[in-house]
Amino acid sequence: MNIKEVESIIEGVLFAWGDAIHIDRLSDILEIDKNTIRSIVHRMMDYYTYERRGIQIIEIDNCFQLCTRPEYYEYIRKLIEPKNNQSLSNAALETLAIIAYNQPVTKSNIEQIRGVNSDSVLNKLLERGVVEERGRMDAPGKPILYGTTQEFLRCFGLRTLEELPEIDSFHVPEDLEE
Repeated sequence: MNIKEVESIIEGVLFAWGDAIHIDRLSDILEIDKNTIRSIVHRMMDYYTYERRGIQIIEIDNCFQLCTRPEYYEYIRKLIEPKNNQSLSNAALETLAIIAYNQPVTKSNIEQIRGVNSDSVLNKLLERGVVEERGRMDAPGKPILYGTTQEFLRCFGLRTLEELPEIDSFHVPEDLEE
């Protein structure tokens, strides 16, 4: 296979799959090593950017996904019916931050940090797909462990959790420091 054919296959697979697909899976499908796949996909990413295409390939946690460019959002939004795309409440953002920085974490740990019941907000985050169950803790009652998802990374424009800002970098207003 020549490189153009490989690029076409990758483009077709990403388009057909819709969601992010792991590099291992692409490697298995194409029977090409991961480093070569990564190199080809990055070349495609550069090409789409250089040509100012309406689509792009994004990388999220060793997965690749074909999607539209964010700068064309307003045009695409006119095409589709608005889904219930409400922004997250402060309570949801607070809970999401607790989960992102402490995962895997139990609901009781989240509630201990927040100081309030988090059933409703946790259910909303699960419903939106930005949080998922990550198993159960080996402790009495076997509490559920929660963590963030690839959807969380995609929504916040992150490739990996290591790209989360350091907690020390946040400025806390003096009246909230207590």
